[in-house]
Amino acid sequence: MELKEILEKRRSIREYAEGGRLTADMVKDFVTAALEAPSWKNTQTARYHAVLSQDMIQKIREKCFGSWNFRNTANVQALVVTAFVKDISGYRKDGTPDNELGNGWGIYDAGLQNSIFLLKAAEAGIDSLVMGIRDAALIRELLEIPENEEILSVIALGERAVTPEKPLRRQTDDVLKFY
Repeated sequence: MELKEILEKRRSIREYAEGGRLTADMVKDFVTAALEAPSWKNTQTARYHAVLSQDMIQKIREKCFGSWNFRNTANVQALVVTAFVKDISGYRKDGTPDNELGNGWGIYDAGLQNSIFLLKAAEAGIDSLVMGIRDAALIRELLEIPENEEILSVIALGERAVTPEKPLRRQTDDVLKFY
């Protein structure tokens, strides 16, 4: 599948089919692809915590998501918690930030990686939903995620039960300015 086709077909899915074919090896392939993304001074601070156990998926859905994302994640095959190691990307070796964004660079770098992760999943026919509404403290506790990692999002993975319409996108001329 060509990148253009992947970009046009990928959607945020909120209704997943029962069952599915997602494997741990597939998730590993998605993360391996994501590692090709650029990062500040090649720091590569993004981290992925993949939950494949249906018992743990259910526990996270019930305890860490509000009712909205609980509904959105019925029948998912995996939840992948994304994070980045704090105070490295965008920082000098002495611990001072390189510019005013500080840890914003860790977030930026993780976002670049997550984009590739999502596109690689779509290429494999695996659908996704990126969720920011979650209880990060409880997720950290349940998965024993270290304190030096800032939790960003949870990505639901599975196969779609429905194909939503493509949402409207801004026009290029509305967001691009040449000098």
